[in-house]
Amino acid sequence: MQGFVDFIQGFLALGATVILPVAIFLLGLFFGQKPGKAFRSGLTIGVAFVGIFLVIDLLVMNLGPAAQGMVERLGVNLNVIDVGWPASSSIAWASVVAAFIIPLGLFVNVVMLVTKTTKTMNVDIWNFWHYTFMASMVYAISGSIIQGLIAAVLFQVICLKVADWTAPMMSEFYDLPGISIATGSTISYAPGIFLVKLIQKVPVLKNWNADPETIQKRFGIFGESIFIGLFLGAAIGALAGYSAGEVIEIGMAMAAVMVLMPRMVKILMEGLLPVSESAREWLNKRFGDREIYIGLDAAVALGHPSVISTALILVPITVVMAVLLPGNQVLPFGDLATIPFIVAFIVGAARGNIIHSVIVGAIMIAISLYIATDIAPMFTEMAMKSDFNMPEGSAMISSLDQGGNIVNWVIYKLFSLFN
Repeated sequence: MQGFVDFIQGFLALGATVILPVAIFLLGLFFGQKPGKAFRSGLTIGVAFVGIFLVIDLLVMNLGPAAQGMVERLGVNLNVIDVGWPASSSIAWASVVAAFIIPLGLFVNVVMLVTKTTKTMNVDIWNFWHYTFMASMVYAISGSIIQGLIAAVLFQVICLKVADWTAPMMSEFYDLPGISIATGSTISYAPGIFLVKLIQKVPVLKNWNADPETIQKRFGIFGESIFIGLFLGAAIGALAGYSAGEVIEIGMAMAAVMVLMPRMVKILMEGLLPVSESAREWLNKRFGDREIYIGLDAAVALGHPSVISTALILVPITVVMAVLLPGNQVLPFGDLATIPFIVAFIVGAARGNIIHSVIVGAIMIAISLYIATDIAPMFTEMAMKSDFNMPEGSAMISSLDQGGNIVNWVIYKLFSLFN
């Protein structure tokens, strides 16, 4: 068993830039593509994700220190440190239930596809860590591997159903036909879609619009995404107390994110479309005219400038909310750079309206802060059992991504009722 666990952990350590191309190559062969064509599709997608994650690293390396600067300037002193998704995933994969999650997750997905209970073929295997975290939490309170795996399956089924529901949005708004998102952190914020619809019916507020097209019409060349990135990045640098040179530097970095991310997503689609078309033809021959979506990492939605703009505005808002919200104990830090991932569905539902997206995003993040506070004792216990190196001076840890995940919390509370 330990050998199998080590193999799984070694495979996952390769990251999405290796796992996804392998998965796409195998899918291409399965759906009847010639090896050369399938290999090219997988390689192209791998290259695209290398580019996407390089841009995300640029975002993280600049936002992280800026967020820390804002926290220090505000003199925030909270008991629970947000350690971010990398720490959360490592804690999840250290659990005894981890070895079962990938084969179980693939099996459940295939069964749901065959029984037509989902249209999503989720190849985003790396993000199965969200299911693993769910299983680990339930195992920690129950001592039962079976209960943990049932909880993971519940989480996965919800993710796949939400992915199906939001796939039309991915096609219509994000121009990503045949793609759905089943990433656990993004799924958690899907309830924000209903809040967006509510805001769109509120008098006066419904008329407030600030999507990239409207901004560009109003401000001309200075309304382009590259200038929006420059301005928002510089604003964050100023709030962090940076020097003039550092403010310009972070502004340039955010301008680069705005310009480069859409180009990386375009390369991704170049590799994905042939596989998607082959999958559709294969399924049509065997099951009739049937729609199928390929589930990918939420990173594919970051190509829209409204997503990055909304996230950059929400970074200082999140820090301020952490200070002002009564009862919150979580100091947001590690997952501030993942805000673009968690607001993707909200921005899509708002049709790129940054004002509506920021309002709803702030409400959803406030809920996540309270959930992350509630989960912190269990999160910390799991971390200590996995020999995680606790941040210096912190009594407890949590995260906005999975610790503040609404779906994770509801399932955890459900299992807590009889454990």
